[in-house]
Amino acid sequence: MAAEFDYIVVGAGSAGCVLANRLTEDGTRRVLLLEAGPPDRDLWIHVPIGYAKLFTRKDVNWAYESEPEPALGGRRVFTPRGKVLGGSSSINGLVYIRGQREDFDGWGMPGWDYASLLPYFRRSEDQQRGADDYHGVGGPLGVSDMPRHELCDAYIAAAVANGVPPNADFNGAGQEGAGYYQATTRKGRRCSTATGYLRPAERRANLRVETHALAKKILFDRKRAIGVEYLQDGVSRKATARAEVLLAGGTFNSPQLLELSGVGSGALLQRHGIRVVHDLPEVGEAMQDHFYVRTFWRCRRPITLNDDMMSWRRKAIVGLRYLLSRGGPLSIAAGHAGVFARARPGATRPDVQLYFINFSASKRGGFLHEHSGFTTSCSQLQVESRGSCHVRSPLATEAPAIRYNYLATENDRRSMIEGLKLGRRIVMTPPMRDYVVDEYFPGASVQSDEDWLAVCRESGETVFHPTSTCRLGAVVDEALRVEGLEGLRVIDASVMPSVVSGNTNAAVIAIAEKGADLVLGKA
Repeated sequence: MAAEFDYIVVGAGSAGCVLANRLTEDGTRRVLLLEAGPPDRDLWIHVPIGYAKLFTRKDVNWAYESEPEPALGGRRVFTPRGKVLGGSSSINGLVYIRGQREDFDGWGMPGWDYASLLPYFRRSEDQQRGADDYHGVGGPLGVSDMPRHELCDAYIAAAVANGVPPNADFNGAGQEGAGYYQATTRKGRRCSTATGYLRPAERRANLRVETHALAKKILFDRKRAIGVEYLQDGVSRKATARAEVLLAGGTFNSPQLLELSGVGSGALLQRHGIRVVHDLPEVGEAMQDHFYVRTFWRCRRPITLNDDMMSWRRKAIVGLRYLLSRGGPLSIAAGHAGVFARARPGATRPDVQLYFINFSASKRGGFLHEHSGFTTSCSQLQVESRGSCHVRSPLATEAPAIRYNYLATENDRRSMIEGLKLGRRIVMTPPMRDYVVDEYFPGASVQSDEDWLAVCRESGETVFHPTSTCRLGAVVDEALRVEGLEGLRVIDASVMPSVVSGNTNAAVIAIAEKGADLVLGKA
């Protein structure tokens, strides 16, 4: 007999853990939370710099590969996504960025503008700096400053010398400028949604959490979702939902599960032998992601993480410092300092995001360079290129087909070229220039726009911000209900009509906070 609940949440990631917490707060609703991965017990999940250790770990990571990318010479793009309690909030780079006011206002959906979402950003936050008009305290999500570093200070000063205004809070009144990032940490440890939202909820008798539980399909009674079939320990199980099924699998897994369940383009489903329950052609379409290119520099002084990792003695000192104080190099996020700037001619708001980090490695998650080094990188913000994510077969165990379609428009290419050129100018401007031996990659021979575009094609990759495959106004309505169906909502990054300008985790959490209110009739 199938177990019965009021709500079934599929995916215990950045959004799913929020939903599990909020829906069980008053004790009257029974909720089942399904997660395909394991519990979040691994040590490296909780140490901020540990994201580098989790990059290719298939026990906590879906570790997808894209389809060959036309603009990247047919390269497949490695695509990590969290497969563990907390989802990608347990393995991401921890950078806390909300996006720009214009992103949300530009969605054009009632109730999803910036003013409507700001209370949910504030409600989620436990902001180290305290509460103000933009920030909250006492929320489940720890948001903290990272330790200062002289290289970061020099980088920010050099950006200001290039006309970029200083900005002490990228999530305050305006995003444009140069400054330090904040991270989703609390007292030096990662604060994922599993840590912040799920831990307090796990003690509630009305919440059941099932790990290693891969959703196979949504169960329907005609046009109403009534439950979920899932695979656990090699056994197919079923659970039913009296009220609703809530998909929180993210940009890849939510459209995949819809299609596996017969919801999507009828023609595509029939090609894969899937019975059509509801023809909804926009499922899996219009995917967006931030394209990303890194540059590496050799540092004149031995003050980088590369240096700290060059001997067992220095490694021990770094480890001991973290154990005693939860500080030092192990407490930093994937971006330490950064810049939001208008790089493309005619841009009316920041169109690129630059990251600075005081270490360098040719391969993300790989060995650090054996010299003093740091990394600067560029990510495009507003994206015109559109990709897709669809099933390959009727099997839930087979990864979806991911097509990013990067660099498909002139504006996308121009933003990347101009952003990388700006990044180089900043590093080569005092006081940052005083720390530079040389540009290790791509090197001083790269000068023309054509050279920079070639670098993008040869080395560019994802910065892990895919969105929009179940977008508002096309797949779900303004209450996040799947169009044409009953008892089914999608609440995750896939509902964004367009990707926000910056890291997506903060916006996903705010979407889930609002989504919970919508489910409960509070919004």
